[in-house]
Amino acid sequence: MSVNEDTLLKATVAPDAPDVPGSHEILTDEALALVGALHERFGARRLDLLAARAARQARINGGEALGLLPETEAIRRDPSWRVAPPAPGLRRRRVEITGPVSRTMAINALNSGADVWMADLEDATSPTWANLMESQHNLLRLTQGQLSFTTSAGKAYRVGEHTPTVMVRPRGWHLPEKHLTVDREEVSASLADAGLFFFHCAQGMIDRGQGPYFYLPKIESHLEARLWNDVFVFLQDWCGIPQGTVRATVLVETLPAAFEMEEILYELREHSAGLNAGRWDYIFSVIKTFRRRSDAMVLPDRADITMTTPFMRAYSQRLLSTCHRRGAHAIGGMAAFVPNRRNAEVSAVALQKVRDDKDRDVRDGFDGSWVAHPALVATAAEAFHAGLGSLDHQLGKTPPVEGDPAEMTDLTTAGSTRTLNGLRSNIAVSLAYLNAWLQGLGAVAINDLMEDAATVEIARTQVWQWRDRGVVLDDGTEVTNELVECMIASEADLIQACQAGIAVTLADAVALLERLVLEPDYEEFFTVLAYRSFLQN
Repeated sequence: MSVNEDTLLKATVAPDAPDVPGSHEILTDEALALVGALHERFGARRLDLLAARAARQARINGGEALGLLPETEAIRRDPSWRVAPPAPGLRRRRVEITGPVSRTMAINALNSGADVWMADLEDATSPTWANLMESQHNLLRLTQGQLSFTTSAGKAYRVGEHTPTVMVRPRGWHLPEKHLTVDREEVSASLADAGLFFFHCAQGMIDRGQGPYFYLPKIESHLEARLWNDVFVFLQDWCGIPQGTVRATVLVETLPAAFEMEEILYELREHSAGLNAGRWDYIFSVIKTFRRRSDAMVLPDRADITMTTPFMRAYSQRLLSTCHRRGAHAIGGMAAFVPNRRNAEVSAVALQKVRDDKDRDVRDGFDGSWVAHPALVATAAEAFHAGLGSLDHQLGKTPPVEGDPAEMTDLTTAGSTRTLNGLRSNIAVSLAYLNAWLQGLGAVAINDLMEDAATVEIARTQVWQWRDRGVVLDDGTEVTNELVECMIASEADLIQACQAGIAVTLADAVALLERLVLEPDYEEFFTVLAYRSFLQN
């Protein structure tokens, strides 16, 4: 790309941004110039697409049905197009491990034996400036062969010889980066994350025999995928990398996107690495999308919604058939279990559930699946080895059932069990996670599960809806403001009794959760409010 650097606006670091380790290596003039160029080229378009999201939600609130787009029918009916073939390191993706990019967790993931590591700058990372700079710095260290760590107790962490392919999940289009501005406008967190990673690591990843690969979160339309594709074209030109080097897997974790899966693949077809069934955020999106609709069923307890629930089953089957029809990988959802070192029986039962989940993924035709902990890699790998043998993937397998779009919005088959324990569980996990998130932790082990922001989004949205609707629970209890307030206070007391020295963050976590579940106006994403008003730096 021919660039006149004298005419470019450079991204500026906000005056209140703390001076944190790694920032000087990451925030070079050249890297900030690229972020500034991304903002100039794509910032306004991003805002237009976010406005289109809000407009569509308003129409849905008013009764508009969700369905396949008539204006893109020609794309769906055209049998000739396919996505690009798998890029180096992305042919075999049986087990993908996810997690934050702190040094210890990154090294553990890289030594886990998984096929792919999704380095998560989004749901598993609390977006403190220190966390984000450390994450970018660790990715740079990895490409330089310098990623290591020794604890104060002398325990050494080193990256082994054989490591997974790395894919980076930047933050979603809805999130800003308040520490980087261009002409006093905040830069998109997506553009900042992707631009800094690409500038520092794209060539290094290619040199490792891989490439600059991404996971794209929270997309709601094919036009948002088109924006990402244009960003990739721009980045490859800017850095002098051949077009088509980038690959991106889209997380289908919003209900609107589930009706545009084929179009999303089409928009990214030269850079596509497939689709992922982002199950937890998808459930959140289903509740959120229909939260104001009086004709929509209120879902049962969060724990009762699984991948075998009919509306979830229809979604996963449609994702599979769409991907394999177009030559794209279909990646299954998360197994979030964390081994219980104090209770072998609990661990054994949980591992069997993981195996059952992955066996189902293999039978259905998925090419791989997610785990959240290194101890789950072997169990997931065994399921895929038993089902696939020496095959790298199942791209030639087309599911016998395509997944009826109408069934994806039929929530009546989900059941109607809504309990006091389900309400309390939602409040407890939300408060515990928010308290940790405000301390800078984005991946938190709670009740033997590795939780991230998606869990809170489901839980607090369900509490908000039950309270807003005045749902009557199975035991006859009505969900009221007073009941929710009482439960939050009770759970806060339990956390305070178990953890010392957390009074400040716990008070903020309580205030944040009360705003999220008790205010009449619903917050689209807790991360936006929390980032703006509660997170320190």
